[in-house]
Amino acid sequence: MNILLWHVHGSWTTAFVQGPHTYLVPVTPGRGPEGLGRARTYDWPDAVREVPPEELRTTDIDLVVLQRPFEEELAHRWLGRRPGRDLPAVYLEHNAPHGCVPDTLHPAADRDDLVLVHVTHFNRLFWDNGATRTEVIEHGVVDPGHLYTGEVPRAAVVVNEPIRRGRTTGTDLLPMFADAAPLDVFGMATGPLAAHLGLDQRRLRTQELPQAELHAALAARRVYVHPVRWTSLGLSLLEAMHLGMPVVALATTEVVRAVPAGSGVVSTRPEVLAEAVRHYLADPGAAAADGLRARRAALERYGLKRFLADWNRLIEEVTR
Repeated sequence: MNILLWHVHGSWTTAFVQGPHTYLVPVTPGRGPEGLGRARTYDWPDAVREVPPEELRTTDIDLVVLQRPFEEELAHRWLGRRPGRDLPAVYLEHNAPHGCVPDTLHPAADRDDLVLVHVTHFNRLFWDNGATRTEVIEHGVVDPGHLYTGEVPRAAVVVNEPIRRGRTTGTDLLPMFADAAPLDVFGMATGPLAAHLGLDQRRLRTQELPQAELHAALAARRVYVHPVRWTSLGLSLLEAMHLGMPVVALATTEVVRAVPAGSGVVSTRPEVLAEAVRHYLADPGAAAADGLRARRAALERYGLKRFLADWNRLIEEVTR
């Protein structure tokens, strides 16, 4: 099948395009939000094809995967066909709601012409989906392998734009974690984070690495810290578990389901998490053992085979 989707979320799309279809990704001259094209920092198969907007009107398309509110009108303009009415469509929601959370109406609420797919059960529960049919297809991760060594006695954090996003990403908690263990913060637009938090750069370092180098860098650190207060479910957390890292995470959103007992420490009490970081730093054996359990749990719940099977089932159903 020919599936049209925009390059919005690199890690999620990397898993999705491992399926048996042809994936059409719009590309515009400036490679902006309307047409980013193929990923440059992820390894995507040849089945992912860049398509300029002017070619889409004459391209056979079996399914449109919408991910942002403006894409429906954009698709209508480029295709001459409206997703959901003239073409089978699903709306994939990556994020937890913001604003007045219990009452936040989803942009695809009260639709009878498409399926709204959430990536976590938490998201489906907290969005007001109206009368739209909803499905949950949990994340899948391309397994990077059990790379964990923990040889570097530091804690790893992955977060994008921590200064701008502030409390949402738990940026204010980083000084407390830096007291427990020196931190290496990986991600985009980390900026002068140490200075912003008033920390010595020996206690908090920032790095922006391409995806091909990130997994090895993470796996060398002793423990993975997930300080995010409010997000859907960070794929970096699941990738760290796949690597065999023990994880220390705030017990928010879907984390309490993703990180089972024995694979790390999950709590709403930051001081408990800081103590867990100290424990793993002081006991490499315990860190490796919990990390192995984290990997097993991630492979069982967030493995690529299950993820693709769930998506193929839904794709066959909505394009029938």
